[in-house]
Amino acid sequence: MKKLIVFLVFAALIWLFVWANNNWIQTTEYTISSEGLPAAFDGKKIVQVSDLHNATFGKNQERLIQKVKDTQPDAIFITGDLIDSNRYDLDAALVLVDALVEMSDVYFVTGNHEVAVNKIDEIKEALVERGVIFLENEKVQWELEGESLQIAGINDPLMDQYYRDEQYTRDAIETAALTDNFTLLLAHRPEQLAVYAENEIDVVFSGHAHGGQVRIPGIGGIFAPGQGWFPRMTEGVFEKEETRLVLSRGLGNSGFPVRIFNLPEVVSVTLEKE
Repeated sequence: MKKLIVFLVFAALIWLFVWANNNWIQTTEYTISSEGLPAAFDGKKIVQVSDLHNATFGKNQERLIQKVKDTQPDAIFITGDLIDSNRYDLDAALVLVDALVEMSDVYFVTGNHEVAVNKIDEIKEALVERGVIFLENEKVQWELEGESLQIAGINDPLMDQYYRDEQYTRDAIETAALTDNFTLLLAHRPEQLAVYAENEIDVVFSGHAHGGQVRIPGIGGIFAPGQGWFPRMTEGVFEKEETRLVLSRGLGNSGFPVRIFNLPEVVSVTLEKE
């Protein structure tokens, strides 16, 4: 009986650990400073939601919605993989979207799972109907107090049937026809930082890496799609030349079913005029 009790307690602790690692949402805050930022945008806050993969956080996503609401966003960026191609449920994802559009303008770009499920038209129609700004290799202007910056978004490279990922990204950025204005780019793939830097993008928002899925304390993530084993880019802010890339660990899982030492994450970025 004593051994059984010890076993049950141990099993309960393991279950609690795994549950917390996959359900306890963390808000990570960064400040991005730049001389080129128009003064009207100083102090504006962008909240990034990435790689939901149809995960749920409470009834009707109430815990995730509250986390985003608490940040008081001026804009919300969804950087792909809102749905999961292995368990596609657009209606469940739209519960979150319906709440987000009540908080601020919401911008969206595809991830590889939107492409893989082959339902981009259906997803786009549902999001646009709700007021989401669905960016497909294009830019829009964010205007405040007579000043503006451009928000651009590019499709995931899986859209290229030959999967020439870096060349597709170069072509997508060219199609977006960016100007010299300060630029915020939504792009699902962080491993293409060099391409973003080539194009002198000011700030990029990416996901896809899932924080390395399983993290080893003091070492980092074990595996990330597009980067392989022990990837260099799994979370945080990365710099190359004049480009900064904000990389979210994301919220959900795909393929490997659990996160370990890798809490689901909402990212909040405050823009600062130097």
